[in-house]
Amino acid sequence: MIITALRTVRYEKFPNLIHVLVETDEGVTGLGETFLGAAAVEGWVHENAAPYLIGRDALAIEAHWQQLKGFVGMNSSSAENRGRSAIDIALWDLFGHVVDQPLVQLLGGAVRERIRVYNTCGGPFYARNIPIAGEVSTNNWQLGDGDDRYEDLQRFMEAPAELARDLLDSGITGMKMWPFDVWVAESGGHAISAPQIKQTVRLFEEIRDAVGDEMDLYVDLHTLWSLPAALRISEALEDVRPAWIEDPIRSDDPGALAEFKRHSKLRVCAGETLGTRWSFRDLLEQRSIDVLMCDPVWVGGVSEARRIAAMAEAYQTPVTMHDCNGPVQLSTSIHLSCHLANAMVQESVRAYYLNWYGELVEAPPVVVDGFTAPPKGAGHGIHLREGLLEEPGTTIRTSRSTGNGGVAIEGSANR
Repeated sequence: MIITALRTVRYEKFPNLIHVLVETDEGVTGLGETFLGAAAVEGWVHENAAPYLIGRDALAIEAHWQQLKGFVGMNSSSAENRGRSAIDIALWDLFGHVVDQPLVQLLGGAVRERIRVYNTCGGPFYARNIPIAGEVSTNNWQLGDGDDRYEDLQRFMEAPAELARDLLDSGITGMKMWPFDVWVAESGGHAISAPQIKQTVRLFEEIRDAVGDEMDLYVDLHTLWSLPAALRISEALEDVRPAWIEDPIRSDDPGALAEFKRHSKLRVCAGETLGTRWSFRDLLEQRSIDVLMCDPVWVGGVSEARRIAAMAEAYQTPVTMHDCNGPVQLSTSIHLSCHLANAMVQESVRAYYLNWYGELVEAPPVVVDGFTAPPKGAGHGIHLREGLLEEPGTTIRTSRSTGNGGVAIEGSANR
């Protein structure tokens, strides 16, 4: 089975998202995805990956992962590695369609039929815009732009107890919040005052007062704080007993993160911004984390995510798959979470899977009574919605063989 074309799809309405389709001479296609820097990923796929992949065996997944390692940008979550991640996911999906088996079975089978989720409390438009260098994270919150039923970010800032009760009523027993982000711009993340801490911690206290320990609380600091400021926040959160504090400082500095862990009484989760096993090895060797978080559309695809998880297991460290991107990413993560013995919980965003995912794919992943299971069907189980590629605002580029050993790139934009 030979790869005959690589197709990329970008969307004006979802500018951070890119889908990659790998097509073969036997009519079988695999679907991959990655998030952020979509135009840069598009360029790498067609300029660098396509000339290598076209004409090669579609099922040589590991060989292609190894060969798609360029001179720069491959041991991080760079545009190069995000492109390689999308292609790897597409190849695993294609393999699933060839043998008519779900991804979880291709990996060796499930160790659990379903996995508990927590809700990352973003809104329908959270992280929708392309992030601009120099802007603070709150500039891409985009509050109030979507369905009010799922504007969970605004609700955690204004009515956290009400939000917690709503989630519990749907069976979801964990929620992630990041209200400390609003104070970052004032000091560049180097200082936070006692009144600011008290005001923010009160949001978590309201949840504890309302629902007690029924709800697991996850705190995300988005790597925005310096070590002293992050430790001050950590100390202030001790009484609300969060399940973990996530990315308190930059995780590409494992020594500083290990210092944070030594002084903090909270469990530390980190890793979503890293790529490939070599970066995660440093976190594990320095005992910088209690929970390893990785994202298959950034770390190097299915192939690398399973290797990272296996390495974490050797260090007695549980893993959790990141979410907050697109529907292929969530589905792929669920398959991994149900296969990996040391997976502990799956992140999900109800404002995404109950809202805009349905604009892109036929059957988004679902959460029932606080749990999710791999979508049915072959591969990762996600298919682009019929007619999507013909809709306005869609940019498609295709690399295919010219028949004489070369590769031609075709492009189209539906306006």
